Amino acid sequence: MPNDATQPGVMAAAVVAHVPTLSRAEITPEFQRTLVEGERALGETLRAAKPDLWVVASTHWVSTFNWFATCQAVHQGVCVADEAPDLVPGTPYRYRGDPEFAGALVEEWQRLGIPAVRNETPHYSWDYGTFVPMSHLDPHSEVPVVGVPTVLMANLAESMRAGATIHAVARRLGRRVVLLASTALSHALVRGRHHMPTPERVALDRRFMELLRKGELQELIEWMPAYSRESAAEMGGRVLALMLGGLDALAAEGARLETSMHGEYAQSSGSGNAVLCVRTRA
Repeated sequence: MPNDATQPGVMAAAVVAHVPTLSRAEITPEFQRTLVEGERALGETLRAAKPDLWVVASTHWVSTFNWFATCQAVHQGVCVADEAPDLVPGTPYRYRGDPEFAGALVEEWQRLGIPAVRNETPHYSWDYGTFVPMSHLDPHSEVPVVGVPTVLMANLAESMRAGATIHAVARRLGRRVVLLASTALSHALVRGRHHMPTPERVALDRRFMELLRKGELQELIEWMPAYSRESAAEMGGRVLALMLGGLDALAAEGARLETSMHGEYAQSSGSGNAVLCVRTRA
């Protein structure tokens, strides 16, 4: 039976922006407000669909060797952007976690030969790549959250396998999951947040968005190594690949997918940012 929006598994996957200037309205430039508005609108739409869990893959939680999943029952702390404490100087947050899902995900990664370890420390604090989009997508902490990192030793193929595993574990545990790729698209940074990516990189980003819109997953997956290299995708495109792995697993089951864009493409210091969502249709 083809998967649809009512079944467990990855029910939606989204690219979401985490630019630190999105953290507070008073420091958000006019050209980036579309990203905040897009995330807020997307959050309302997704929460109305009653997901059981957000799984956030952030480019700013960086692990060198191992995959992790946050196994804490409650995520509570103060978020400071270590690279920009003037922009995110200390904002409190509190969200529920899902230790059962996180533990099962780590175990399944291990079973598949993917190096993985539980993140259980009570002292762990969210990076701003997790906090910023969640503050707009789910400002009242309605849905539990599990976070996963970007793994430097993982290539695009391993990142895709890690994403496919998220879908498999969600199916087995009966969770309807929204998989969030907290990342920019092109990411060749320059000083001055008003700067757009080069025209060549904008064109690459627009092709990425168009292939996603058209549902051309296999073409997009095949193109990912070249796209990531030529666009200077954030963290080598690893988080985008994780998202595509989850979507590919979903599509392999016969799911019908539709893509929507929320807000407009926007720049930040030479990076390209967008809020894009791929959902299963009933």
